[in-house]
Amino acid sequence: MESLAGLFYGLGITFQPQNLFFCFVGCFVGTLVGVLPGLGPSGALALLLPVTFALPPSTAIIMLAGIYYGAMYGGSTTSILINIPGEAASVVTCLDGYQMARKGRAGPALGMAAIASFIAGAISLFGLLFLAPPFANFALKFSSPEYVSLILCGLILVSFLGSGSRLKAFMMGALGLLLGTIGTDPIEGMERFAFKIPYLMDGLGLIPVIMGLFGISEILANLEEEEFRGILTEKIKNLFPTLRDWKDSAWPIVRGTVLGFFIGVIPGGNTDISSTMAYALEKKVSKHPQKFGTGIIEGVAAPESANNSGPSGSFIPLLSLGIPTNSTMALLLASLMIHGVTPGPFLINQNPDVFWSVIASMYIGNLMLLALNLPLVGLWVQVIKIPYAYFFPIIFLLCLLGSYSIANTVFDIGVMILFGIFGFLMKKYAYESTPLILAFILGPMFEEHFRRSLVLSFGSFGIFFERPISAAFLGLAILLLAVSLLGPLIKKKQFEIIP
Repeated sequence: MESLAGLFYGLGITFQPQNLFFCFVGCFVGTLVGVLPGLGPSGALALLLPVTFALPPSTAIIMLAGIYYGAMYGGSTTSILINIPGEAASVVTCLDGYQMARKGRAGPALGMAAIASFIAGAISLFGLLFLAPPFANFALKFSSPEYVSLILCGLILVSFLGSGSRLKAFMMGALGLLLGTIGTDPIEGMERFAFKIPYLMDGLGLIPVIMGLFGISEILANLEEEEFRGILTEKIKNLFPTLRDWKDSAWPIVRGTVLGFFIGVIPGGNTDISSTMAYALEKKVSKHPQKFGTGIIEGVAAPESANNSGPSGSFIPLLSLGIPTNSTMALLLASLMIHGVTPGPFLINQNPDVFWSVIASMYIGNLMLLALNLPLVGLWVQVIKIPYAYFFPIIFLLCLLGSYSIANTVFDIGVMILFGIFGFLMKKYAYESTPLILAFILGPMFEEHFRRSLVLSFGSFGIFFERPISAAFLGLAILLLAVSLLGPLIKKKQFEIIP
C-alpha cells in the first residue's frame, strides 16, 4: 500500500505541465539519440546535463531518465532498417531485425520492437515500484564499513562484467580512483596532485570530464568512420504484428523482461549484456535454433524486451543505495548531486518528490514512447538520412557551452578536450570508459567512508570483516578477483594438457 500511495503521489507531481513537457522532451531526445548511430544515452546525458541546472531536481531527473530509456526504444530503428545499431544494446536486434526487413517485413519488426519495449518497460516498472523501498530500508542498516565493501564490490563487478579485457577494465578503474583524489584532502585539508594549479584545488570538474569522455570522443570516433546510408527504400507497412507473431513472441518477451530487469540491478550489468543474454537464452530454448539470424520475430522481441526492462532495474541501486550500475546511471547520480539531492536510503524520506516522481514519470514516458515510435516511423527514417556533418558542429558547440557554463573558465574547456582525446584513444585501443567514470565519481565517497571506518576501529581493518553485510560484500569481491586472476591461468593449463 505504501508503494501505491507513493506512486499516486508521484503521478500528481508528474502531471504538472512543466514535468509533462520535460518528460516528453526527454523521451523525444532519447528516441532521436537512439535513432542516430554513434552518440548513445551517456553522451546525450553528458551534453544536456548543464541544461538541467536551472530546473527543479525532480524535473531534471524526469527529463534525463526519459533520455535514457527513450534511447533504448529508438535504437531498434536503425538496427532493423540499415543494419547499424543506433545504440550498443541494439546490436543483437540487427541479427534478425534486418533480415526481416530484407524479406519485406520491416513493419512487423519495427512494430514488435516498439510494443515489446513498451510491455517490458511497463512490467519492469512494477518491479522498481515494489523493490526500491525494501532496498532502501535494507540500506538503513549500512554504515561506513558496509559502504566501503559495497563500493569496492561494485567497482570490481563492473570490471568483471565488462565486454573487453578485465585487465584493461581494472586499469581504468584504478585511474578513475586516482583522478578522484586530485584536489584538497577532505579530512586534513592538504593539497594532493594539484601541482599548485588553482583550478585543481577543488579537483577535476565532473562535467568537463564527462563531456570529454562521452561527447568529444564520440565526435572524433564517428568522424573517423566511413558514412554508410544503405537504408531500405521500400515503403514500410503493416506495423502491427500478426497473431502468429504474437504467439511466437509472447514467452520471449516475458523471459527477456525478467532477465533484463535483474541484470540491470547488478553493478556492471548493462543493457548490452542483457540483450545479448536474452537472445542467447531464446536460441537455447527454441525448438528451431537454426532459424535465428534468418529473420524471425523472436530474435527481435527478446533483446528489445531485455534492453528496455534493464533501465528500471538500474534505478533500484541508484535510488536506494546511491550506487550507479553503469555509466548512464553515474551521470544521473552526478545530476542528483549537483542539485543537492543525495540518493540512498534516506532519499524516500528527505526527497520523496524526486523518488516517486521519477518512478511515476517512467509510466507516462513509456506511453509517450509508444506514440513516438509507432506512428512516427516515417519521421525517424528521414532523420537517419541527415548527413552527420550537420550534427557534429552542434554537438561540439553544446560540449563547449556545457563545460564553460559550470565555472566560467577556459581551463574546464581544456580539460574537456584533453579527456575527449583520451576517450578517443581509449575507444581505439578497446579500453572501456565505464569503470573509469564510476571510479572517478565513487572514489571520493569510498575514501571518505574508508577513513571514517578506520577512525571508528582505531586503525583496525578487522571492522570490514566483523560486520556481516560488509564481510559478505568483501567475500564476493575477493571471489570475483580470484576468478579474474585464476581463470586465464586455468584455461592456459587446460590447453597445455590437451595434446
